[in-house]
Order: sequence, then structure tokens, then C-alpha cells
Amino acid sequence: MSVTFHPTLPHREPVAAPAVRLALKTDGASRGLLDGAWWPRSRDLLSELKALTDVLDPLWGRITRIAVNPEHWPVIPREIPVSGHIVKVGWFTSEIDPHKLLLLSYGTGRFDLLVVPPGTGAQSAARLMAAVSDQDGPLLTASALIAAEAARHAVSPTGQALDPGEAWEYEGGASAASAAVTGRTGPPGPASRLITVCEVAA
Repeated sequence: MSVTFHPTLPHREPVAAPAVRLALKTDGASRGLLDGAWWPRSRDLLSELKALTDVLDPLWGRITRIAVNPEHWPVIPREIPVSGHIVKVGWFTSEIDPHKLLLLSYGTGRFDLLVVPPGTGAQSAARLMAAVSDQDGPLLTASALIAAEAARHAVSPTGQALDPGEAWEYEGGASAASAAVTGRTGPPGPASRLITVCEVAA
């Protein structure tokens, strides 16, 4: 009888989760319509929201509820287990902007984040995050900011190129939305808290 010994498999080191790409307005900055911007890596709410709430809980108080518009999220879990508690997740089609995430914190209040689409290029994401977290930025909805960035590159939300006339109409002429994302390629300015933004710099 022969015995075969298999070498011990090497111990696998735990892989650190990717940093959350998030920019928030500073305390005391004018709130406006949005409190910051979040650039998830995927449309997997279950995994993406765990990382986001781990960052936001110490800053905003325990996040207890999150609501989204289902337009861009293929699967919406009813609840998400995070560090030490459960976060309830809901969805609304008409009450919430498709490019926004609504968060409710126990004892603190409501917060609204622009959701930068996961496939957005680094420079576009940086401009959007800077525009949202700018203390003096215009009062724009999440969809208006996304549309202005798309118009800046003369593409429609579906990715089809627009002719110059269509691009002008799409962004509403020389609108405030266009100004909000024009020429801003760096990280958010001094009026914002840049939590962790990876792969944004050109």
C-alpha cells in the first residue's frame, strides 16, 4: 500500500476590497440638491452598497434605509447586511431621479448622492464629482448633470453621436448644467470631502 502526500496549499492572503469612489460636500457647505457623488464599479447593488455604507456610517450616522430608481439597477435586494446591522432597500420609479441614490440615516436625516454610471471614463467621473461637491455649484438634478456631461462629449445617453445642433439642444443651449461640468477635470475642490477617489486623475 502506498500513501501519497499532497503538499500543503499556500495560505491565501485576504484580498482587500477596492476603495469606495466617493466625494462629499464638507460640513457647513450649502446642501443644494445633492450631498455628494458616488462612482460604483458595477450595477451589483448588494456588493456595492455594503462598501458604501461601511464608509458612510461613521460620517453620517448609521444608514438604515436606501432607495433607488430601478431603471439602472437590474437586481434590487430588499435588505443588505452590513457591519453590525441590516439596511433596508426600496425603489421608486417616479419619486427618485434615475441617477440618484437616497440614503436615510438613523437620527441624522436624508442624504442624496449622484450615481456616476460605473462605465464612465475617469475624466468625466472627475468632472461630475467635482461639480456635485462644489460648494458654489448650480442647483442641478442628478440627471441634468449626467446629461450635461454627455452633451459635452456630443453623445446621447445611449452612446450615439449627436450632430452639433442636436448637442446644443440636448444640453439646453448654454445652460448652467453645461457650465457645471465644463473644464473641471481634477478632484473636488476645497469645499468638498474627497473620501477616496481612485483612477480619476488623468
